[in-house]
Order: sequence, then C-alpha cells, then structure tokens
Amino acid sequence: MSLPHSATFTIGEYLALERASEERHEFLDGQIYAMASGTIQHGDMCTNLVAELGSQLKGTPCRVLSKDMRVRSGPAPRSRLSSKGLFSYPDVIVICDEPQFHDEYQDVVINPTVIIEVLSPSTEAFDRGEKWSRYQTWLPSLTDYILVSQSEPQLEHFRRQPNGKWLYSPVRGLDGCLVLDTIGCTLRLEEVYDRVVFPVESPEKAD
Repeated sequence: MSLPHSATFTIGEYLALERASEERHEFLDGQIYAMASGTIQHGDMCTNLVAELGSQLKGTPCRVLSKDMRVRSGPAPRSRLSSKGLFSYPDVIVICDEPQFHDEYQDVVINPTVIIEVLSPSTEAFDRGEKWSRYQTWLPSLTDYILVSQSEPQLEHFRRQPNGKWLYSPVRGLDGCLVLDTIGCTLRLEEVYDRVVFPVESPEKAD
C-alpha cells in the first residue's frame, strides 16, 4: 500500500470515487490507499492460481474470482457518514454458495470462503498484520487464508478450526502441494510457480 490521501472519507464517498476511477484503491477506516502496480511475476502467479482453482471448481457451488473484486472486512455501515472498516482487493477469492454483497452494485463481497494474497515487499506487512486481523474478525465465512511468497516456492496456509482458532501450515518446495479440504482443491507449487524465476543468490566471496 502507498501513502494515503490526506483527507478522511466515508465509505459511501470511497465507493463513489472508486467506482469512477480507472485505478484501484483500498480503504481503511476513512483513509484511501492507492495500490501499487504489480510485476509480471505477480501477474503470472495470480493467473496460475486462478487457472488451477477454476479448473478444479467446475461443477461445484464454488467460484474463483480475480483481484478486481473488493471484499468488505468490517461492520455494515449504520449511517452514510460511517468510515469504519476495510475494503480490500485480494489477489484471489473463492466464494462458495450464493455470493453476498455490500450493496446493490454487487461489486463488494462479504462472504469469501478462501482468500489468497501474493506477497510483495510493499504489501507483505499489511497482508500479515492489519489485513489478516480484519479478515479473522469480520469474515465468519472465511475458512482458509493463503500467503504466497514471490522470493521462494512457499505457501503459508491458515485454516480455521472448529473451535474458531487458526492452524498454520507452511508448504515449501516445487514438489510440494497444498490440499484445501474445505473446497476440494489441491494447489501444486510447480503449477503455482509456473514461469516464475526466483532471485539468484550471489555466492559468498572467499576470504
């Protein structure tokens, strides 16, 4: 996330501006944050994830959506002046059953089942911190949260347990796979990272 606009906005003002904008912005408690442009590697990984999940979810009640769909993580606004909540653009969303929306525009969902974020240096702290906290607090439909590394083949999986707590399970290596029992899908890391070239570490200089 980049620096916010200096003014404070209501949710209604944010949505009106966002629906008229060609660029994407996230909203957090009255502040609007411009989203950084993605790299080709980030785009490849998002495309791979959508392709893998989409093919496996055909014929099921679940659907996969790309990063152009907003998610609300916060209370339903009680007045037109409300400014509390998070409106974000996850990289990949899976929704099972009938989608539920913030309003009649049907461009903000409130019942995602799975959220996947591809990490980048500018967003990683937010994805792991405030955003993840809001997802846990305000999305009772959420069963799985997945963080995808760009620097190495690694998926970090958070799965909601029956007691409401979250189980953390990382999967590493291109030969690994992540099984999502809640939606009946498997993410193979060699497919998630297709076309992705990882940074090459320079060998240490000899003394």
